[in-house]
Amino acid sequence: MIHPAGYRVLQVGILHLFPLWLLVNLTYAQFRYSIPEELNRGEIVGNIAKDLGTDVAKLVAANLQVLSDSDSQYFSVNVNNGAILVNDRIDRELLCGQSVSCILNLKFAIENPVEVYRIEVEILDINDNSPRFQSEELTLKINELASPGARFLIPNAQDPDIGSNALQEYHLSPSENFALIVKKRADGSKFPELVLEKALDREQTAVHHLVLKAEDGGVPCRSSTMQITIIVLDANDNHPAFDQPSYNVQLKENAPKNSLVIKLNATDLDEGPNGEIEYFFSSHNSDALSNIFQLNSEIGEIRVLGNLDFEEISVYEIDIEARDKGSPIMEEHCSVIVHIIDVNDNTPEMTISAFSSSVPEDSPPGTVVAVITIKDKDHGDNGRVQCQVDKNLPFTVREDFEHQFSLITSDHLDRESVSEYHITITAKDMGNPPLSTVKVISVVVSDVNDNTPRFVEPVYEVFVEENNKAGELLCTVSATDPDLDQNSRLSYSILQNPKDDYGSTSHIYINSENGQVYLKFPLDYERINYFQFQIEVSDAGSPPLKNKTVVHVFVLDQNDNSPVVVFPVVGANSVAQCKIPRSTGPNVMVSKISAVDHDSGRNAWLSYNLLEATDPTLFSIVMRTGEIKTKRAIQDVDPTLHELLLLVKDSGEPCLSTSVTVMMTLEDKDLEVSQGVKDHSKKRNISSLTLYLIVCLIVISVISLIGLAALGIKIHKCENKNFPLCCRQSQKKAVVAGSKLHGTFQLHPSLCNTIIGVRVDCAGNIPSNRRVRTCFSPVSDISEFMFMRPPHVTASSSSPGILVPDPNFSIASNEVSSQNLPLLETKVKQDECH
Repeated sequence: MIHPAGYRVLQVGILHLFPLWLLVNLTYAQFRYSIPEELNRGEIVGNIAKDLGTDVAKLVAANLQVLSDSDSQYFSVNVNNGAILVNDRIDRELLCGQSVSCILNLKFAIENPVEVYRIEVEILDINDNSPRFQSEELTLKINELASPGARFLIPNAQDPDIGSNALQEYHLSPSENFALIVKKRADGSKFPELVLEKALDREQTAVHHLVLKAEDGGVPCRSSTMQITIIVLDANDNHPAFDQPSYNVQLKENAPKNSLVIKLNATDLDEGPNGEIEYFFSSHNSDALSNIFQLNSEIGEIRVLGNLDFEEISVYEIDIEARDKGSPIMEEHCSVIVHIIDVNDNTPEMTISAFSSSVPEDSPPGTVVAVITIKDKDHGDNGRVQCQVDKNLPFTVREDFEHQFSLITSDHLDRESVSEYHITITAKDMGNPPLSTVKVISVVVSDVNDNTPRFVEPVYEVFVEENNKAGELLCTVSATDPDLDQNSRLSYSILQNPKDDYGSTSHIYINSENGQVYLKFPLDYERINYFQFQIEVSDAGSPPLKNKTVVHVFVLDQNDNSPVVVFPVVGANSVAQCKIPRSTGPNVMVSKISAVDHDSGRNAWLSYNLLEATDPTLFSIVMRTGEIKTKRAIQDVDPTLHELLLLVKDSGEPCLSTSVTVMMTLEDKDLEVSQGVKDHSKKRNISSLTLYLIVCLIVISVISLIGLAALGIKIHKCENKNFPLCCRQSQKKAVVAGSKLHGTFQLHPSLCNTIIGVRVDCAGNIPSNRRVRTCFSPVSDISEFMFMRPPHVTASSSSPGILVPDPNFSIASNEVSSQNLPLLETKVKQDECH
């Protein structure tokens, strides 16, 4: 069996006609096989047993051996079946190179008899190698001035295969400038050449990339490529060229030194020194320009060298030359136009003219105080300015013309509130960021007599004791005027009151400069205990302004009156006569001492004392009422005449007293009848007096209760309506104000804001002399009843018995207290109720 890829040729060296003869005389036999290269190990080349026509068992018995002098390393024999096998890799190109024939020899030997067999194995070529160039890349340098038709040799490709599997042809990638020519030598090898068909232009195409492909004739064919890079060498045949003939650049005027203005970009299509460019200022530029800008000749950067100022020069035009380093030198020109951008680098300049440092406080809004001129050297928004002042001031800025403003008043001025203004005027441009200028001016507000003098107290209340010294200081009133100078110079005077019956103004005089009020004469509480007068204050302005106040003077009582006995009638020697019957029993009132004291308060509280008696065991006196009573029954042995020395004293400090002697005469029984009739009449009178006193007390109590109830209801309403605190506090402090009208108390509605009081006499009337008296029973220990009455409450002329506030009086509700309500007191003799 022969490998299907090859074929077999069987040659016999000695051929005999008879088989016996063949076996005896055969000494040599040769076989030939053909196989392709690169067979796998173990592939069958042929079968020697079949080719010899013998049995395999005989070959084994004949001890078949492979001789070592043959190419036995590539082949082996399987003695079991006679097959010749591939033992190692067979590479024809490695064994035989470019030789057309490639044969490997294999020798076998057998014994009994000894026979040698030679086998030739022809190795057939397969297309297992591609054409290969010595290098995969090739670089050629060709001057751009090379003439068309020039040829350039290219290294050929090598293919170790032979025949049709060897290199057959070359192919060149399409090119506008180059073509391929293949030359063939006598030995059959082929060499490619490049031919320049069209002139080169380095500036158009500096590098050409070509691909050369080599192919063999195998099936399938194999090929390889080589990259050909053609570098076109430059010649100085191009001028430098800028991107554009002129450049427009914007640059801020505050650009710092060494700031980049522009980087010029000139190009030269040449290369090497021919394409290297240098930049220069043109000779057309002024010398001053070189002090503002500098040019880097190598990289073409223009940078700031000096100071820029938009306000001086806003546009710079710079001529630039670009030169290459070729030979001859090529150059090109361009212009750079630098537009300086204005930045907000100038603060507004402010000038204040027509400035009035003093403005009258009665100046109407819109009065011009100053004229302001503002300039800014910048342009556009940077040069537009605004002017303003603090909005909290009564001033504003009005724009009159461009760059001219007026500082005017925007509201009414009041020197007493603010006498001087420090006005901050701010001029600000509209740049970004804005710049501003600030100036501060002082404007004094001049005074105008626009304030009325005001008293420190709206109403003055003065308490003065009677019996004062003439010329004694009564009080001091004080007023203030916030104006200045003569507008605040005050003078005081007392106004005459034509309705003043007492003539209080004649008792006083005032110091016009300091408001001190003096008394001309001593005061007598018993004659007048209250009076009022008005004081006027006036400034020295033009016209003068005035104001008034009321001074309420309350005269305080002193204990300057001794008690006066009014009953019984006392004679010139302070002796009173009284007769009583001897039949009088014990603890019987036989007489009563009644005395009055024109003083008031404690000074009028009287007490009665028995100092001496003819018989101290017979009579006694009640200290508070002055009733003289018997201690025991009168006896016949008692003397007819008894002398009682009585002392009546007040409670003042020091106390004043009056003594009286009562001569008590004891009458016999025959006089008792007539005397009894008189005594009975007197007792009836005394009983009537007591009854009247009790009735008066009951009426007063009922009226008081009704008034208190009505006041409580009024206070409750005040609380619900959130009335002033005085209404609520009046529950504890107030005393009923009103009078007895048809058996009830009436409260005037206007009295809610004040705490007032009134004294009511037995008839329910309000005395016109402001001394209100009441009556008590003879057994009462207190002989008077006191009410609180403010001086600003007077009796209504239209409604008698109703108290109304004085229209000239005003006082804050929180000033009303028990301290500033004078206490008016009096007392009454018990017999005045009859």
